[in-house]
Amino acid sequence: MSTTNAKSLKSISINGKSYHYCSLKNLPEGSVSHLPFSIRILLENVLRNYDGFSITDEHIHTLINWTPAPVDKDIPFKPARILMQDFTGVPAVVDMASLRAEYVRHGKDGQKINPAIPVDLVIDHSVQVDYYGTDYSYGKNVELEYQRNQERYELLKWAQHGLKNFTVVPPGMGICHQVNLEYLAKGIIEREGWLFPDTLVGTDSHTPMVNGLGVVGWGAGGIEAEAAMLGQPIFFTCPEVIGLKLTGKIPDICTATDMVLSITKVLRDKGVVGKFVELFGDGLDHLTVTDRATIANMSPEFGCTITYFPIDERTLEYMQTTNRTAEHIRIVEEYSKENLLWRTGHEEINFSSIVEFDLSTLEPTVSGPKRPQDKILAKDLGSQFANLLQQEYQRNYSLPNQRKESAWLADGGSGTEFTFGKVPKNTDSTMEVVQDTMQAVRIKYKNQEFILSDGSIVIAAITSCTNTSNPAVMIGAGLLARNAIEKGLRTKSWVKTSLAPGSKVVTQYLERSGLSTDLEALRFHTVGYGCTSCIGNSGPLPPHIAEAVDKGELVVASVLSGNRNFEARVHPQVKMNFLMSPMLVVAYALVGRVDVDLINDPLSYDPNGNPVYLKDIWPSREEIVQTVNDCVKQSDFQEVYDVIFDGSEDWKNLEVNLAERFEWNKSSTYIKEAPFFENLQVNPDPVANITGARVLLYLGDSVTTDHISPAGSFREDSAAGKYLAEHGVNKADFNSYGSRRGNHEVMMRGTFANVRIKNKIVDQEGGFSIYFPSGEVKTVYETAMEYQKTHTPLIVLAGKEYGSGSSRDWAAKGAYLLGVKAVIAESFERIHRSNLVGMGVAPLVFIDGQNTATLGLDGTEVFDITGIADNLKPHKLLDVKAIHRNGKITEFKVQARMDSAIEIEYYKNNGILQYVLRDYLKNS
Repeated sequence: MSTTNAKSLKSISINGKSYHYCSLKNLPEGSVSHLPFSIRILLENVLRNYDGFSITDEHIHTLINWTPAPVDKDIPFKPARILMQDFTGVPAVVDMASLRAEYVRHGKDGQKINPAIPVDLVIDHSVQVDYYGTDYSYGKNVELEYQRNQERYELLKWAQHGLKNFTVVPPGMGICHQVNLEYLAKGIIEREGWLFPDTLVGTDSHTPMVNGLGVVGWGAGGIEAEAAMLGQPIFFTCPEVIGLKLTGKIPDICTATDMVLSITKVLRDKGVVGKFVELFGDGLDHLTVTDRATIANMSPEFGCTITYFPIDERTLEYMQTTNRTAEHIRIVEEYSKENLLWRTGHEEINFSSIVEFDLSTLEPTVSGPKRPQDKILAKDLGSQFANLLQQEYQRNYSLPNQRKESAWLADGGSGTEFTFGKVPKNTDSTMEVVQDTMQAVRIKYKNQEFILSDGSIVIAAITSCTNTSNPAVMIGAGLLARNAIEKGLRTKSWVKTSLAPGSKVVTQYLERSGLSTDLEALRFHTVGYGCTSCIGNSGPLPPHIAEAVDKGELVVASVLSGNRNFEARVHPQVKMNFLMSPMLVVAYALVGRVDVDLINDPLSYDPNGNPVYLKDIWPSREEIVQTVNDCVKQSDFQEVYDVIFDGSEDWKNLEVNLAERFEWNKSSTYIKEAPFFENLQVNPDPVANITGARVLLYLGDSVTTDHISPAGSFREDSAAGKYLAEHGVNKADFNSYGSRRGNHEVMMRGTFANVRIKNKIVDQEGGFSIYFPSGEVKTVYETAMEYQKTHTPLIVLAGKEYGSGSSRDWAAKGAYLLGVKAVIAESFERIHRSNLVGMGVAPLVFIDGQNTATLGLDGTEVFDITGIADNLKPHKLLDVKAIHRNGKITEFKVQARMDSAIEIEYYKNNGILQYVLRDYLKNS
């Protein structure tokens, strides 16, 4: 025990019980009172977990003496718990079961392979919006969910009973981050006679949502989280902390969503990737915990690791509302005040830098069409739409005339002359492609006739924990719907509408207020309790809409209250996707188009021909607050969360063998034993230089994990589709990539298979590459398999922000299985970089402002990367030699982004889990 660690040990008595804790007061060096709150929590973490080996005196010293200037030193972090969702949780459980299987094959006791800290897995990513707009939508979607995911759910039910320290929240209970905020998060944890701050990492990138409750937690790669489950500390560079000072109040016409979309733009422009953001200022006093959580949720969209809100009176109010016990709330308050973790508003904290934001300047805001930071004021979307079409899709049209004309036609007008090109008929509808300055299709479908064109909204989804956790915006959406109905307005028939609450508490207060009826009158029926459209589970478009979009080559739009709108994420046929508040989702669904000035133009006309504007149906803040106070009850949280782990009858009826080793079904197309550990040598082979490597993909900037490892649907002619067809799976039962993350055969075929990925070495959009020895263009998977026959190592060339987006472990696992040995990029997203190291793939960055263009690389070269085999250390500069087709040689240096000594060990072991398993084998 270090001297500092020993001096920090204290006792505290709360509720008549004595607890140990590590005190931050009067530490022998440094001024803790000037440290950001988030750094104080990291300091407490290393004091409590000090072992003199993985966590040392140097780590304590670094945090006590944290300075605003960046310090290139590593910090260990041992979270108190892990949060998972099922898309990322299934492969983690597969890995745990595979680790057990290999451990047993070595003659060891499989029961010793268990999580070392508590793990909560919430099944929330599997429900898809196949049915919508009816009172039977929810039941039908759940029925399909169980049909599609039975094998996955059997694995998770095995884990629920077969693994210690592992709980599973069954399907249909809510979204993991909302369940975390409303129930799982403790603020302060009481465990084995100790009190300490609640901390976590989650296998979903939006884990920082719980920062709004004063909990430090962030999204980690599934690989990294699995290692933390097995007792390994997570290492990362000591962070800078950006102070975000909020002043003023949110205007009545705006919501917390407008606030977070505006902050996203500000912080992206500031540049906070890999940094902590911490909130302070008078504006904080006016934000509820759910408003704060709305901001914290979108930390990945800012690029920061966490967006931390210190514990204060608002925290305690929320805990009381959500049915935390009075005894526990007292622990949170007294411990936080005693241990310098309570915000008074009078702190004098030294931040790395400060960004100020005046909430009173907000206006109604949307973001899109394909990045969360692409902020557009709602009043400007109509005028900017033409520019977006021109910039993204090289289409031009005269906006004012065309918008007026298309709106008239969409409302049933006739008489406008067009030149028509015929398209094939189907049994239900006939279509005519309208050849005009804007792509459009006149659709005659059953008893309807309307125009669908560029800018038409085909999906309107109230979805995502970002907003469904906030009663103010959900109640606001219901009140706006009620007001619209009273004005005689209805949503357009071509819009696929859906409501996917993040917990059943939302349904309770919407029903109590009567607003469920109003939302359903506009076809916003509950379709499921899960992430749905926000992660690509939008389900298919109606056949006549889908056919019109494809054959008319339309650039249609979605509007959703989510946090991600990357290309092809929401739906592969929908090219423009706009994020906004639930209230604006309802408003845009009434219009049916995005190329409008929502603030100043009429939304539509009432039955008597009078214009109806947004201001006419926008509820007052007083009405929203009063309805929230009247209808959100503490008893709702008790009723919902008392049975959170029970599940429906479908869940209870799942029959599972609960043996210590999971029974692998060799015919399963969902679950397969992971190939990473089979026949593992106790000692790894020495690391080697990468020689004779070929480029599998040559990519540009902002390549996301959605590009690398898509989560949504896939086609029959894709590599993954062909695999499933060969194994007797019908196209209707393909499900999504996300649902099949427990099968490496599907996932490696899906790696780099996004229909929008642009590989510069082939003249074809989508997941294709070139096998240079023959010049053949094939899928990325097929190309990689050809290279594997000759043991040719592969690399990926990329630009800035490689790997942005969700913490997809398969973006790294898939690359590893394809034979990718290194990714050379200008910069990496934090989680993806860590995941690559965790799979034994080297993340390398250009130096001195160089990139593929300045070096004259075109992806056809043969690469040698040396310096790996000799004295590999963190941030080492490696030598790269690129041999061009004409014999020319380009030499340059890259920096190895293995950022700590432990990451070097992970890389040498071909991955973090292999390192942990070898450690178990050596010490058992």
